[in-house]
Amino acid sequence: MKNLLKRAVAATVLAFGLSGTAMAGSSDGKIQIKALATLVAPDGKITSVELDDIGLPAGTQTKADDNFVPTIAAEYFFTPNISLETICCVTQHDVTGTGPVDGAGLVSNANIIPATLTAKYHFGDGSGFKPYVGAGPTYFIFIDEKAGDTAKALGATRQKMNDKIGFALQAGFDLPLNDRGLGLSVDAKRYFVNTTARWYAGDTEVLRTRHRIDPWVISAGLAYRF
Repeated sequence: MKNLLKRAVAATVLAFGLSGTAMAGSSDGKIQIKALATLVAPDGKITSVELDDIGLPAGTQTKADDNFVPTIAAEYFFTPNISLETICCVTQHDVTGTGPVDGAGLVSNANIIPATLTAKYHFGDGSGFKPYVGAGPTYFIFIDEKAGDTAKALGATRQKMNDKIGFALQAGFDLPLNDRGLGLSVDAKRYFVNTTARWYAGDTEVLRTRHRIDPWVISAGLAYRF
């Protein structure tokens, strides 16, 4: 999946150079695509412990690590000021303990697809610097997560995170670099998503915790509008 994402980014960047008969770029076109570099900075804290047959020490807490990933965004403008945008990326994170289990490996290589659709309002008359705000639903899909080293040492043989529906708020700006559709885009999203993490020893569930994911997703890159 990551290889497919990299190919898609390469194809998008190539599209930025097209200005002839295939794609006539325009700063007021209906469609905009973006190739972005993105920081994903999740929270990961435990909000409740629902099952504990392992014996977590009192005060145990968790955190998820940050990641940098390529992102593609596609946007359709219904009017100069109103649009819908969706993004595509895959981000990978580990979850470790803090407090009395500081540094303990609990979740390894949790791949997340944050399927997101936002409705955006763009301020201004459509020319030059154009800030925007947006909001919309998201669906976090977790893929191939595994028990971390410490969890394995405690007897957990596998780990599962629940896919979850959440909500995203968004703000940013687009800045045209020429009159042929090429521009600069800077975007910030705050997601509000909780999930349930489960650890198993064989087929027996031995630990179940609720977590606040709530990542900041900060992106910057090139946009091409046509």
